[in-house]
Amino acid sequence: MKLLLSKLGSSLGELMVVSDETGSIRALDFVDHQARCHRYLRAHFQDFESVNATMPPAIAEALNAYFDGDLSALNKLAIAPAGTEFQRSVWAQLRLIPPGETTYYGEIARQLGFSDPRKAIDVGVANGTNPIAIVVPCHRVIAKNGDLKGYAWGLHRKRWLLEHEGAQPAMPAKRSVNASLSLPGFATSQVFE
Repeated sequence: MKLLLSKLGSSLGELMVVSDETGSIRALDFVDHQARCHRYLRAHFQDFESVNATMPPAIAEALNAYFDGDLSALNKLAIAPAGTEFQRSVWAQLRLIPPGETTYYGEIARQLGFSDPRKAIDVGVANGTNPIAIVVPCHRVIAKNGDLKGYAWGLHRKRWLLEHEGAQPAMPAKRSVNASLSLPGFATSQVFE
């Protein structure tokens, strides 16, 4: 199998897209996390040839449009991630989350037909192994209590993506320390930036 590797600058850093000859995205990672992408490729595509290539125009146009504010531009992109049947079902469900909205792990499990609340853990694991950043919007999954939780490419990127989509209010520049959360030796009236 021939896999095409291409790069594109973005507001969040340089992206590395791995696509096949049909134009389907196999992986999308940030260049500063490319070791993760290469591990994924070796694990799932043992017999492949990777070739540096120009990004397929449809992918470049959709990514640029997304970063320019057309939040639905990524919906039309074809993807073909490798993974277990369960992982692929979670990733397909992630693509149904509209831009500007978030959901939580347990809700995805419920949407997939599971009634056992422990399945949320499995959904979280599948979410964390998503090989296609942004296009498969795992950044739209947060904890039920509203915490952002993790993001393979960094919480700063998850926060930026959610803010870009209008789903997460901007973080305040300053916040006061709650007296019940203060540490010994720190005044409770201190403000941290």
